[in-house]
Amino acid sequence: MKSDCVKKGVATAPQRSLFNALGLTKEELDKPLVGIVCSYNEIVPGHMNLDKIAEAVKLGVAMAGGTPIMFPAIAVCDGIAMGHTGMKYSLVTRDLIADSTECMALAHQFDALVMIPNCDKNVPGLLMAAARVNVPTVFVSGGPMLAGHVKGSKTSLSSMFEAVGSYSAGKMSMDDVEDYVAHACPTCGSCSGMYTANSMNCLTEAIGMALSGNGTIPAVYSDRIKLAKHAGMKVMELLEKDIKPRDILTKEAFENALTVDMALGCSTNTMLHIPAIAHEAGVEINLDIANEISAKTPNLCHLAPAGHAYIEELNEAGGIYAVMKELDKLNLLHTDLITATGKTVGENIKDAVNKNTEIIRTVDNPFSKVGGIAVLRGNLAPDSCVVKRSAVVPEMLKHSGPARVFDCEEDAITAIRGGKINEGDVVVIRYEGPKGGPGMREMLNPTSAIAGMGLGSSVALITDGRFSGASRGASIGHVSPEAAVGGPIALVKEGDIIDIDINANTINVRISDEEMEERRKMWVPKESNVSGYLARYASMVTSANTGAILKKD
Repeated sequence: MKSDCVKKGVATAPQRSLFNALGLTKEELDKPLVGIVCSYNEIVPGHMNLDKIAEAVKLGVAMAGGTPIMFPAIAVCDGIAMGHTGMKYSLVTRDLIADSTECMALAHQFDALVMIPNCDKNVPGLLMAAARVNVPTVFVSGGPMLAGHVKGSKTSLSSMFEAVGSYSAGKMSMDDVEDYVAHACPTCGSCSGMYTANSMNCLTEAIGMALSGNGTIPAVYSDRIKLAKHAGMKVMELLEKDIKPRDILTKEAFENALTVDMALGCSTNTMLHIPAIAHEAGVEINLDIANEISAKTPNLCHLAPAGHAYIEELNEAGGIYAVMKELDKLNLLHTDLITATGKTVGENIKDAVNKNTEIIRTVDNPFSKVGGIAVLRGNLAPDSCVVKRSAVVPEMLKHSGPARVFDCEEDAITAIRGGKINEGDVVVIRYEGPKGGPGMREMLNPTSAIAGMGLGSSVALITDGRFSGASRGASIGHVSPEAAVGGPIALVKEGDIIDIDINANTINVRISDEEMEERRKMWVPKESNVSGYLARYASMVTSANTGAILKKD
């Protein structure tokens, strides 16, 4: 066993004395040591139940003959961090989580790991760590929040943000806003729509690193506790069979994840995280493959914010395996791949049943014949940008309008809420990319303000930052190269006409190459005044189109 180097033989007597200080018995040390990486904290609603999940995992490990030992991972609540300096610290935690988990796992020579994440950067950070450490690993998330109920309708966090925009536009009273405050987020768990956290938890299941139900069983259901016990038991089986993350995280597995991504209509943040996780597994993902997969993958689900269904309903309809079973009818999946269940993808989904064809459309009756995410290119984004096509109203799939240019999120919010944005405008928010932010802030506040003010079907928003999975509308992010390195988005001027054609995968600003070059000569980089970890991150991070990974040098 890997852990023998810290517990076997006379040379390890000092280490064994420290295990003795922990209260571990000889019987426990004779068993495999299983690290339980628990992201429990008291500030993130999606993580406040993870202590219960961890106890269930530990019981499962112990029942199957292992010795579970827990250690922590951090997590940021993107909703609480939204709209202020705190959002600069969200994406950057992905690498802190990966680095610190790698350190803990290898310093203590665990034989296997069970990862317990739930929210946005916590899931990909731990997947990155799993690929690095490469010991048998199973994921079990804390589960999604139940949908809220306001005035007889289901709702979620995205409605809460849009309520602020409606109030600013005089369309909602303060009492109505407080009604949303009290009822939009009714339980623990990751926010109830197909936002980034739930997207990543569903894709963890699709890629083969978690058991069935990981992405969809609500946080408050007892089935979630049972799933955690099974995850603890399953990791011992993977240890016995020597099935490691890099056996699972193959190029074909990432293709499966992208295919399910398109069918579900996941958050655009998956276009950052999938390449970053793949990189750690030794697989390089070019975002152009996303359009290739999207072109042949039907969009089968319209979950909030794209529609009015929530994760709990996807769970009731059969979950991720039911979606995959539909996709397999078109031979869109690699079904011979090994997974964390100890079985292949094909074996996993063989008995899956689609119990509600309104929540999970059949492949012959999709919401769209193409996938939920599109990658665009053009003279405004030579290296690409992304949009959640499934959350764009039909009339905004092709749009041209004058640029309204802002050099930070706060200035854009002030203009939107001040009624200074008009129908047809294209709001451009720049210097919010991985380096320029730094940290690539989510633009949920401006997109929600636009939607809440009734401009969602006439105004587009373009940024080198990114979007929450809760954003809807023609919200185009990850513009690369970003403004901070002199990308074309830095050269756009107020009033320039921007042409967007999502179905054609193009985005251009109507200026000549010669004019672009003249502006480039005049461009002066924006000074950054960040310090500490953000400064270090900004000096190392790469472009969004490469997953915003950190340079190895």
